[in-house]
Amino acid sequence: MIQNIIDLSRKLESKKVTSESLVRDVFDQIDAPEKQGDLAFLSLYRERALAEATLVDQAREKGLSLPKFAGIPIAVKDLFDVRGEVTRAGSRVLDHMEPAVQDAEVVRNLRLAGFIVVGKNNMTEFAYSGLGINDHFGTPLNPYDKINDRVPGGSSSGAAVSVAEEMVPAAIGTDTGGSCRIPAAFCNVVGFKPSSNRVSKTGCVPLSKTLDCIGAFATSVSCCSVIDSVLSGGIGEDVESRPEGGLRLGVLEGYVTENLDETVASAYQEALTRLSHRGVRLTPITINELAELPNINSKGGFVGSEAYAWHKELLETRGEFYDPWVRARFSAGESQTAADYILLGEHRSRIRAAVSEKHSLFDAFVLPTVQIVPPKLSDLEAPEASNPTNLLCLRNTAVGNFLDCPAISIPCQDANSLPVGLMLMGQTGDDRSLLSIARGLEQIIRGRL
Repeated sequence: MIQNIIDLSRKLESKKVTSESLVRDVFDQIDAPEKQGDLAFLSLYRERALAEATLVDQAREKGLSLPKFAGIPIAVKDLFDVRGEVTRAGSRVLDHMEPAVQDAEVVRNLRLAGFIVVGKNNMTEFAYSGLGINDHFGTPLNPYDKINDRVPGGSSSGAAVSVAEEMVPAAIGTDTGGSCRIPAAFCNVVGFKPSSNRVSKTGCVPLSKTLDCIGAFATSVSCCSVIDSVLSGGIGEDVESRPEGGLRLGVLEGYVTENLDETVASAYQEALTRLSHRGVRLTPITINELAELPNINSKGGFVGSEAYAWHKELLETRGEFYDPWVRARFSAGESQTAADYILLGEHRSRIRAAVSEKHSLFDAFVLPTVQIVPPKLSDLEAPEASNPTNLLCLRNTAVGNFLDCPAISIPCQDANSLPVGLMLMGQTGDDRSLLSIARGLEQIIRGRL
C-alpha cells in the first residue's frame, strides 16, 4: 500500500523498503482493475522510473549521499513539460507541437530532491474548469461515489484521484481558481495552493499568468509542506505545528456560505465546533467586498482575457480539436477590452487592500472549500447545467486566487459522508505560516482529536 512521503523517506533511508519495490507497487496500483489508472494518467514512464529506482537503490547500498526523498514516486499534471514529450495539457490541440526540450522547473526541482516522476495525470482540457471533465481522454470518477458517477473536481482531476486511490503518495497540480483545492475537497485528500509567485511557472502551460499557482496533493499537511519546500527550491523541509490554543481564525460568512448544501454545512459546522472546543478563537466576519466578485469577473476576469490571448491563434487554426464547451469559454474572452482589463487590476488592488486590513486581525481565515458535494456527471451534460455548477464549485476557492492568498483544503467530513473540505487561507507570502497553522489543526479538523 502506498504511504505518505515522509514515512517512505524514513523507510528508504533505513533500508526497510527499496525504491524499486515502491515504483513497482505504484505501477501495480495503477494497473489494478478496481482502480482508475487508465483515466487518472495520460502518460506513464515505466522503464525510466524503474531504471532510476535501481540507480537509487544501488547508490544507497554503497552508502553514497542521497537527497532526502531519493527514490520516492510522484506524479505531475499533464500541464508540465517533461523533456522529450509533447505537453498536451489534457487536449488534442497541441498534438502537432514539438516535444519539450527540457523539464519544467518544478519537475527539475522534484528530480533534484530525489523524487521519481512516474507519469502525467489527466486533467480538464487546458485547466479551464473546476469539474474535472475531459471529453478527449475520459473523466476519472470520484473515488468515493463511482456508482453515482460523481465528478472528481478539476482541473487537476487525475492528480487528486491518483492520490485518493493510493496509486501514488503525492502529485503536483496547478490552481488558477481552485484546481488543487476543489479536487482535494471532492476526493478526500489535502490540497495546497501557494501564493502565486512562490513557485516558478516556467515550463507550465498557462491559463492565467496573473492567477496561476503550482501546488500539491498529498495525504497530509506535512507532505504538502515538504513538497511546497521542494517546488520553491528548498530541500524539502516540513513546518512545525503551531499550537491550536489561542489561534484566531476569522470565520468568513456571507458570500462564501450563501449556497451551502446540507452535507457541507453540517460537516463544516462540526469541524468549527471541534476547533472551538480545543481553544481556537473563532470570530464570524463578513467581507462585503467579496460579493462584488461575480460582477467584477462577469466578462471572464483575468482568466478570460489572458487565456484568450494565449489561445487566439490556436482557436483560429485548430479550433476543431477543442472540446466545444472549453472552446466556447475561451472564445468568450475576445469581448474584453483593454479598459476592462485595466479596471480588473484596479478592482483587485482595492479589494486586496480592504481584505488584507481585516485579515491582519486574524492568524487565518476559515471557510468551506466548496459549497456543494461532488455533483453527478450525468447532471452536467448540458451547458445550462454545467456552467452554473462549475461557477459554484469555483466560488470559494477563486477568492484565494483573486486575493493571491495561500490556501489549503483539509478533509472535514465524518466517516459516512461524501467528502467535504475545510479551507484555511493566509496572507500573501505567509505560506509557511499558514502551513504551520494547518499542520497544528489538521487532526482536529479531520475529527481525529
